Amino acid sequence: MMLNDTFTDDDAAELYDVENPWDRVGFPHDRFFSDAVAGAESVLDVGCGTGSMLHVARDEGHAGRLVGVDPDAAMLKRARRRDDVEWVLGTAAGLRYDGEFALATMASNAFQCLADEDDLRDSLVAIRRALRAGGGFVFGTRHLWARAWEDWNPADGGTVTLPDGRSLRGWHEVERVEGPLVTFSETVARPDGTPLRVSRTTLRFHVPETLNGFLRDAGFAVEHQFGDWGRGPLTAGSREIITIARAQ
Repeated sequence: MMLNDTFTDDDAAELYDVENPWDRVGFPHDRFFSDAVAGAESVLDVGCGTGSMLHVARDEGHAGRLVGVDPDAAMLKRARRRDDVEWVLGTAAGLRYDGEFALATMASNAFQCLADEDDLRDSLVAIRRALRAGGGFVFGTRHLWARAWEDWNPADGGTVTLPDGRSLRGWHEVERVEGPLVTFSETVARPDGTPLRVSRTTLRFHVPETLNGFLRDAGFAVEHQFGDWGRGPLTAGSREIITIARAQ
């Protein structure tokens, strides 16, 4: 829901970049994905956002095919500041590639945006189809049992300054929890709290048993699962489920 036309879709994409710089040195999550991309000759990044991961891959010398897909046009507009990567406006379920990639990725918990079960199944089938036999699929998702959304209430955001000098506040509020589905609002506001934009999102949280069933049904075999970005063991107390699967 747009409340004020002084905060645009382009501003939202810029804010995302300010809040989420890709840093493979400082952030274990970024290092995990960058290492996987560096080792694959062709990569399909599903839910690529502003393209930061693939930008860094090119900066680090990746010479193979890199493709980023995202349904958000403003995000892709920022991604397209570089033209040495293929950028595609679309969804995971809408992918039409056939055996073209050695690796598919979904970073930054983008996998959880596949909230609808039919969309999740269709997306996994399309990602599997895009991979050659034996190709890898690397992604992370929050573990349902860790109940991460309880840390999102009350407001948890601070003040962020955009490159043009504007200062913004942001916060999340959980609205509904229905089994593995969590619906929350995200508000972007002026420093005095005046809302500029309120958006609502539903995420699907997972446990290994059901997650792995979805993967098997789509033609994947789980190769490794970790409980943190340092490749620690996956346990009932893990906050993350980090998966490396292989296309069968």
